[in-house]
Formats: sequence, structure tokens, C-alpha cells
Amino acid sequence: MAEGTTGSTVPRRQLGRYLRDLRGRARLTVKAAARKLEWSEPKIWRIETGRTSLRSLDVKAMCEIYGASEDLTEALMGLAKETKARGWWHAYGDVIPEGFDVYVGLEEAAASLSLYQSDIVPGLLQTDGYAREITRTHIQGISDADLDGRVRLRIERQALLTRVTEPPTLHVALSEAVLRRPIGGREVMTEQLAHLVYVSELPNVSIRVVPFAAGMHSGVVTGPFVILRFPVNGDGVDTEPPTVYVDGYTGGLYLDKPREVEQYETAFTGIWEAALDEQASRRLLSDVAGSHEHG
Repeated sequence: MAEGTTGSTVPRRQLGRYLRDLRGRARLTVKAAARKLEWSEPKIWRIETGRTSLRSLDVKAMCEIYGASEDLTEALMGLAKETKARGWWHAYGDVIPEGFDVYVGLEEAAASLSLYQSDIVPGLLQTDGYAREITRTHIQGISDADLDGRVRLRIERQALLTRVTEPPTLHVALSEAVLRRPIGGREVMTEQLAHLVYVSELPNVSIRVVPFAAGMHSGVVTGPFVILRFPVNGDGVDTEPPTVYVDGYTGGLYLDKPREVEQYETAFTGIWEAALDEQASRRLLSDVAGSHEHG
């Protein structure tokens, strides 16, 4: 797919990140990689920056040069096949090696995230106990080892909120239902809501609660979503186009067409305005935490 076509840029941007990381681990310069693959250096650059789609056989060749494992090679070849999709879904299941997650890669690269959640606490803000209950329910029959691995990955993701170098700005709007739905029992919910209060005091994090009393608002129609925005370059232009992520039971939908992003940004503005302010939201979080604790 050439630059400027209408397909989603998300899979090819993420494919480029993985291939660039693999090249770095193999300690190969762009020039050395191009020589081994008998390609031009600009071609390697276009691939690694997500400017072009890539055949799965080309991905296989790159992975062989870079010494990638067989399962990761298969995963990246599958990702290459998605670079022509217009609105892109991913649903890899258990065939994907641990740590391979397209959304996590985008999250790490984002400068800001705007999230609306109507039913559960977002992964970036979950405690260990809460995450275990969510994962155990979502993946029936999951082994203890797989459960531990998935929860560990979710908790490790949260380090980006307090990283020293340019942590992202996080705006989170939560339906009041998220606070009141008992997941994992009293102790788990008390700890989870107390954690939300703590995180809400970070300088780069804003959490607002949309009370039941708000009635009808944009989030009732949209359902949960995340808007990711990326750093700007020296000219003030986005280094990557903003992307909307909509999580589903069997996979996630990525949207990056300007009109799609604009619609979700308008929706988030409406949700944010319908919510309590941050101070009132923090009080409500504390009050509901107390109600869970004392039953």
C-alpha cells in the first residue's frame, strides 16, 4: 500500500516499531540491514516509520536476518497482512507471544490519552487484584501461569504514567457504574478505588466521574473508547495521526481517519463536560471506597 491510501495506518506503524526494535537488538545499522536484505536504505526507513505496507514474505526475510523467534515471526507476518485493512481489527488470541500487543505499543508512544469507560476500570489504572478478576472472567479456564503473565503485563504498562521522560497526559472519564459494580469483593474494590484516588493526584492524570444523575450523554451511545494522540515534531505537526481504539470481546478496532477521530473527540468533550469536576470526583471515589469497605 502506497502512502496516502485510505487503509488504516495503525498496523503498519506498529509493524515498523517491532521491526525497528528487532534490528536494534540485532545490533544492525540501517545500512547493514539494507545490505543483507539487498534493499535500499530508504526502503528500510519507510518500513520502520510505517510509511508503506509490507508483504509477509518480506517480513519473514527481515525476521530471519534479525534473529527473531518463530512465534514472533509468525505474529509479524500476520500483522503485515493487515496493513491493507480500512478499519483494522486485531484478535490474535493465544497464538501471539507474550508481550506482543499492538495497543500497548501505541500506548507507549502516545503523548496523551483520553479514555471513557462505562463498565470497568481501564487497564492503566487497575490494581493487581482487580486485574486478576477481570482477566479470569474474560478468559474462561485460563491457567494460573497465563493469568500471572497477563496481569503482570497489565501492571507493568502502568509505569509509563510515572516515567521520568515525558509521561503521557491522561484524561479519564468513568461512569459512576464503574465505581459501584463490585468486582472481586469488598477488599479488591476498596483497594481499587483508593488507587484511583492516588493516581488522580498525579500531575499528568485527570479523572472525572460521570454520575448517574447526568442522565443521557455521549458515552451512552459510544460505549468505551480511547483516543491516542502522539508527540508533535519541531514544526508542530503530529508525528503520527491520532488514533481511536475501541475494545471488543474478541478484538480491538482501530480508527484513524480524521472524520472518525473528530467524532470521538466531540463525544469525549461532551462526556467530560457531563462529569463532576476532579475534586468532586475524588470525593465520590473516596466515599464509594468507604461504602465497599464497610459493606
